[in-house]
Amino acid sequence: MRNILLDTNAYAAFKRGEPGATDIIRHAPLIGVNSVVLGELYSGFAAGERDVKNRQELKRFLDSPRVILLPITENTAEYYARVYVDLRRKGRPIPTNDMWVVASALQHGLAVFTYDHHFGAVDGLIVGNSLADLQ
Repeated sequence: MRNILLDTNAYAAFKRGEPGATDIIRHAPLIGVNSVVLGELYSGFAAGERDVKNRQELKRFLDSPRVILLPITENTAEYYARVYVDLRRKGRPIPTNDMWVVASALQHGLAVFTYDHHFGAVDGLIVGNSLADLQ
């Protein structure tokens, strides 16, 4: 099993107890969460009815020794620029926040655990939502 970067929808699937998501989280040796995903999670929590409880659960998750928080840095921005230009040339843009997820994954050599299929447009990115995809 590869080290992974967790997309927002993958964390949500894990929290809902979806078997495939819980298997991946259980088996991943290292789980990266970048600051963009963290922002998406916090905004979703704030818009919902369980903000405090969701934040507490996320804090426990982030406190795991297998989970690392990945800030957006100047180096991440360089990866973002390359991804942006490549996707633009292909005529296959993806949402801006997802390009930041891709940039972090490429920067740190992580596979992306997501349920969004548009990540597949990025050359050199390992992406999936099953144990087999992320081997």
